[in-house]
Amino acid sequence: MSTPPKPPQEPEQPSGAPAPPSAYPYPNPQSPGPGPAASYPPPAAPVPGQQNFYATPTLVGQPGQPGQPGQPAAGYPYGGQGPYPQVPPPPSGGGGGAGRAVLWVAVGAVVASAAWAAGVFLIGGKGAEADLRGYTAPANLCSSTDYSSFETEYPDNDGSPTHNALKDPALDESYCSVNLKKTGSSYADAYLSTQVDLHRKSDPGPEFTAMWKNYGERYPDYDVETVEDIGEEAYLVSEDTTSGSTSGSLYATLAVRDGWTTYTMSYSAYLSSYDDDDDKDPPSLDDVKDWLKTDSKATLDQLKD
Repeated sequence: MSTPPKPPQEPEQPSGAPAPPSAYPYPNPQSPGPGPAASYPPPAAPVPGQQNFYATPTLVGQPGQPGQPGQPAAGYPYGGQGPYPQVPPPPSGGGGGAGRAVLWVAVGAVVASAAWAAGVFLIGGKGAEADLRGYTAPANLCSSTDYSSFETEYPDNDGSPTHNALKDPALDESYCSVNLKKTGSSYADAYLSTQVDLHRKSDPGPEFTAMWKNYGERYPDYDVETVEDIGEEAYLVSEDTTSGSTSGSLYATLAVRDGWTTYTMSYSAYLSSYDDDDDKDPPSLDDVKDWLKTDSKATLDQLKD
C-alpha cells in the first residue's frame, strides 16, 4: 500500500521577519505590527475631533461613551459591518437593547437545538436494527448443510468438503462446497455448494430482488421462477444444456432471503465428468429443483438459534 503524501508544511519564518497576518483586519490590537512587541506604542488617549482606531466599537443604536463616537465612522475598517462582526459580552444588568439581543440569540439556539433533536427523533438518527430472523453463520457450514435428498443419486460422501467463514461487524458469512459422487466414481460427478450471509448493517432486500428476480435479463439462457413457502422471498435459477449433447451441463441455484439473511444452494454437473455408463447419467432438472427446495428448508431450519 502506498504511503499517502504528507500535508504541506508552512515555511519557517526567518528571525526578524514580520509575523503572519492575523484573521482580523489591520489595524487591530490583536495583530501586532512588525518588530518586538515592546517597541509598539500603546494607544494614546482619544483626542477630540480625531478618529481613534483602537476604540472599542459601539453597538448600532447604542449611545457612545465619553471620548467615543456614537456610530462607527466611515473610516472604520468595514464600517462596523465587515465579515468579522464583533459579538458583545452579555450585559451585567439592566434590560437594554443589547440584553434583549443576547436573550434572543440564546432563545434561537435553544429552538434550533430542539428542532434538530426532533428531526433526529423523527428521521431516525440511529440505523435500523438488523432483522436476522434468528439465523447463524457457523464457522463450518458443511456441518449444518443438509443434502440428504441428493444422497440417493450420489451415495458416496465427500470425505473432505471445503468450507470457510467470515466474521465482521457488518457481515457474517459461511460457505460450504461438497463433491457429489456416484457409486464407484473416482472423481466428483457433480458439485453442491451452500452459502449463508447475515447482513448486520444494511437491508439486502432491494439488491437481492434486483439480482435474482431479474437474473434472466443478464443471462437470457437461464430460467427464473419464484419459489413459495421458503423464507420471505426465493428464486430458482436454472439451465439445462444436456439434451441431445455429450458435453452439456446442468445447473440450478435456489436463492433465499429471510429478513436480512440471504442463503443460496447451488448444484452443477457436467457431462464430460460422466462415464458412458447409463447408470452415471445426471439426474433430471426437475429432480434437482425438488432436492434443492427440500434440502434448503432443512438447512435453514438447522441454521436457526
